[in-house]
Amino acid sequence: MNNFWENISRYPRFFISSFTGLIIIILTPFKGFFKTSKLRFVFLIFMISSLLTLYITIKNMLAI
Repeated sequence: MNNFWENISRYPRFFISSFTGLIIIILTPFKGFFKTSKLRFVFLIFMISSLLTLYITIKNMLAI
């Protein structure tokens, strides 16, 4: 039974490390945007608009 709880306790660490690796892999191609100030500004505007759209969508889905 001790082995069972040891295995269960490993799942959160596995999830966090997998999620962190996924985020790093997804963001790696965008590293080039930060080298040019004009592209950095465009990327920043895109990210803000994406987060705002996501926020508004979730807010409307929950009828808040």
